[in-house]
Amino acid sequence: MRLLVGCLLSAFLSCFFSASHAQLATAVLEGKITTDNGSPADASTVVLLRSRDSSIVSSVVADDKGIFRFAGLQAESYLLLISKAGYQKMYAGPYLTKTGQTFIAPAIKLKQLVQNLNEVSVVSTRPDIEAQPGKLIINVQNSLQAQGNSAFDILRLSPGVRVDNSNISIIGHQNALVTIDGKPTNLTGEDLITVLQGMQANTIDRIELITAGSAKYDASSGGVINIVLKNGKNTGFNASVTGVAGYGKYYKSNAGLVFNDRTDKYNIFGNYGYTDNKTFHDFTSDRVINFDNAISDYDVDYNSVQKSQVNTFGIGTDFYLSAKQTIGFFVNGSVADNNYVKNNNLKIYNQSALDSIITANSNVNRHLTRVNYNLNYTGKLDSAGKIITADFDYTTNNRSSAEYISNNFYNGYGTRVKDSLLQNLSPSNIQIWLSKVDFTDPLSKTSKLEAGIKYSNVTSNNDLIFGPLVNGVYTSDPAFSNHFVYTENVNAAYVNFKNKQNKFNIDIGLRAEQTIAKGNSLTLNHIVNDNYINLFPHLLLTYTESDKSEFSLSYSRGITRPKYDQLNPFLYYIDLYDYTSGNPYLKPEYSNLVELSYTYNKTIVTTLYAHIVDNFDEFNFNEQNDTSKVNITTQVNFGRAYNYGIKFFAPAVFTAWWNADFDVDAAYQRYVAYPANGNLNKGTQDIVFHSTQHFDLGNNYIAEISGYYESPSFYGIAQLKAYYQVDARIGKQLFNKRGSIKLEATDLFNTYKDRSYINYENLNILGTDKKESQVVRLTFTYRFGKTSVKTTVHQTGNEEEQGRANSTN
Repeated sequence: MRLLVGCLLSAFLSCFFSASHAQLATAVLEGKITTDNGSPADASTVVLLRSRDSSIVSSVVADDKGIFRFAGLQAESYLLLISKAGYQKMYAGPYLTKTGQTFIAPAIKLKQLVQNLNEVSVVSTRPDIEAQPGKLIINVQNSLQAQGNSAFDILRLSPGVRVDNSNISIIGHQNALVTIDGKPTNLTGEDLITVLQGMQANTIDRIELITAGSAKYDASSGGVINIVLKNGKNTGFNASVTGVAGYGKYYKSNAGLVFNDRTDKYNIFGNYGYTDNKTFHDFTSDRVINFDNAISDYDVDYNSVQKSQVNTFGIGTDFYLSAKQTIGFFVNGSVADNNYVKNNNLKIYNQSALDSIITANSNVNRHLTRVNYNLNYTGKLDSAGKIITADFDYTTNNRSSAEYISNNFYNGYGTRVKDSLLQNLSPSNIQIWLSKVDFTDPLSKTSKLEAGIKYSNVTSNNDLIFGPLVNGVYTSDPAFSNHFVYTENVNAAYVNFKNKQNKFNIDIGLRAEQTIAKGNSLTLNHIVNDNYINLFPHLLLTYTESDKSEFSLSYSRGITRPKYDQLNPFLYYIDLYDYTSGNPYLKPEYSNLVELSYTYNKTIVTTLYAHIVDNFDEFNFNEQNDTSKVNITTQVNFGRAYNYGIKFFAPAVFTAWWNADFDVDAAYQRYVAYPANGNLNKGTQDIVFHSTQHFDLGNNYIAEISGYYESPSFYGIAQLKAYYQVDARIGKQLFNKRGSIKLEATDLFNTYKDRSYINYENLNILGTDKKESQVVRLTFTYRFGKTSVKTTVHQTGNEEEQGRANSTN
């Protein structure tokens, strides 16, 4: 019912805006653009501006004859801003339009751009979303929905991205590798979410969703989500500040600063953000056990309240040693303090009669720090364009976590029979040393050779101290307490060749990775070694039929190594009958991905894909002992996952004041279990639809309505119900477009939650999972200095390693 109301509200607003503008906007402005040799300037970008204040009204792309047209305009005076790659940007007008008439602009001729690339940089206006073969780019700074939001919120609203509790994916449900400026976060689960929620939009330039990366990238089987931070290159000082205040069930707030100061000798850049949030997380689990002619029911009702204070920071500098050499240093990271108040209520029924109640109430204080140090060098070896780059990184992730649990036991009549107090300490430290060298050789005007090597060394040191309070002193229970050290060395090398022949482009490469891993449980005196070498081929073929029409075919093989916490053989206590555990024998996943895409006008993309994963382990697997009734949630290499589908992304312009983005992913998924894990062989459909409607209300006001829907589907061993939500926002530019203010409401009807059912082997579990999503936020942003800030990216080498680190929750 709430979804229906949301749809009706969206339709009403669309009709209202349409009717309002239809009464006022009846003029038409059109014209033709040619180049200086008289040929049509097709694919030119034409921006319509109001003469009185230069505010942007709309934009279009000229067709193959160089013709453009703006319809449904208010009768007033307009300017045109025309741009095309390789030509000088120019203004035309003013042109005075009249109601009911079509104004045909005089012929517009573009002049070819002649420039010295060593002295001149061209700044262009980028679309909100750019489509490239194997990659979708979200230009965050152009997006209203991004203002004041966190990186996590932006990903949740981005086309092609799925956020399922703590999992983020762009290929099926398989976890993507999340990197920041090419450096993996080394975090997963709740710890990754905490960092992304603390990273504010004003620090981000763009987000790259990469499904078909070259052999130069780490061979991630789930694709790569690369968050590119701002790093201004305009001469002089530039900065922006942002403040956000919000409220849902609890308060939300954040503030941030981004700056850069550049001269001809150096560039200093940085950012700082502070987030202070309070939120909730509720879930229920109804587990039915049918064993030995008796039915038991274990019902869990869990709720928690989390207070989170996150500081994110980054500071760096580039020194221009000469026109051909640059050396840079960059430090970024985050510091988070989290407090959780947890209440877990377990009711046990035997033959439908209440047998007992166990409550577990706890308070958790958790401190997380992540710091990455990067030293980089770029050198141009000759005038032909040979380049060598080198990076050295050191990353450290530290976590301290202290939980104190109070257990109360009641009989079926509600009488308390006993109590117990437990301590759960789980500190961890992850250190990563990494170095890499990349070489690029433009063999000719149409071909390029890339090669490189990479070395990484990881040490993950984890401790678990768990036990009851005895005679006023907390003790260590040897059945739970453990000390686990995991070390991993990955050596990699790649070669990649790119060539263009007429309308064809080929990008082919091969990456080799050697992994030497050792898991050592010091408490149990148990060692697991795992050494292997893998080859990962990559192929991307592109055929450019015209400036607006492009076909591509890609193939890539990838690997997803287990997250460090998933290998820890720790048994984490939830309540007397529920635990979570790592698996030191977990093997990597291997995937093969084929994509066939068609791109029109660099914006409309249709993709057919096939994705097959071996050793699939991307979901929680339950191991239940029917005799003891104990359930352990862990990860196993469950089997093989097949994912076949079609994706479609398209922007649409309906009027000068209304445009929209549409994103659809329709897939068929099948999961086949290995014999050791049961007899599952099941397939199902999965349809995801996402759309954002953009409205230009005039006078620098902009509004948006966005919606998300995913159909019922089957994932791993769980049947999932549909989930959906509707968001809305309105914003206005202030202070000569240097400032902006935005009011946003997310999940208007509070419908977003997970609902699942498992009926597999001896498992019968019904569950719901709800995190706070209905929030109203007010955002203010102001920019100092130059308003057209270009960006560069410091790609360092530890992409995969940071993405796998996690401090277990």
